[in-house]
Amino acid sequence: MRKGTTDRKPEICQTALTLAFECGPAHVTTGMIADRLGLTQPAIYKHFPRKSDIWLAIADSLCNQIAHNITLATESDHPAETRLRGLVTGHLKLMQETPALPEIMVMRDADGARSMLQIRMRKSMTEFRQTLTALVRAAATERPYRADLDAGDASALIFGIIQSLALRMLLSRNPSILLENGERLLNLLLSGFTQQGEQ
Repeated sequence: MRKGTTDRKPEICQTALTLAFECGPAHVTTGMIADRLGLTQPAIYKHFPRKSDIWLAIADSLCNQIAHNITLATESDHPAETRLRGLVTGHLKLMQETPALPEIMVMRDADGARSMLQIRMRKSMTEFRQTLTALVRAAATERPYRADLDAGDASALIFGIIQSLALRMLLSRNPSILLENGERLLNLLLSGFTQQGEQ
């Protein structure tokens, strides 16, 4: 049974992201996407009239996922530390499922839609950092964390875990390390933020 236009769009975007991790975002072509999916290039253009439309659709999807993760962390009734952990592990899961994400964000000489993708992703990550800082501040108010904890410094350290894991993933080409190591490193770091650290 032939898939409709709506069915193919997510598949094309996911294939573009898979190829971006394999060979770098700048090297992905519609021909490569078509070959991977067993389609012709004209078939790709029936779904996305321009190659740039693929990257813009990817931007929409990734930014929506980050926004959803932020919404879960901000609208939950759980304690701030629980929401903070969920925010971080949710982002690590997104990177594990989309390992091309770090390379897209640091890609040099991006043009057209790939440049727009970078701009939109950076805006989303700014909102992520702001939410992270707010949750650290809330956890200090709730007192699982030290009252004198600097929220900006603490969120920078937490974000450093994400960045270091992203780099290790890119070097090892092994996305599974993100969640495997992320929760352990996060637990280690957050233990230093607790009330016991005042003693």
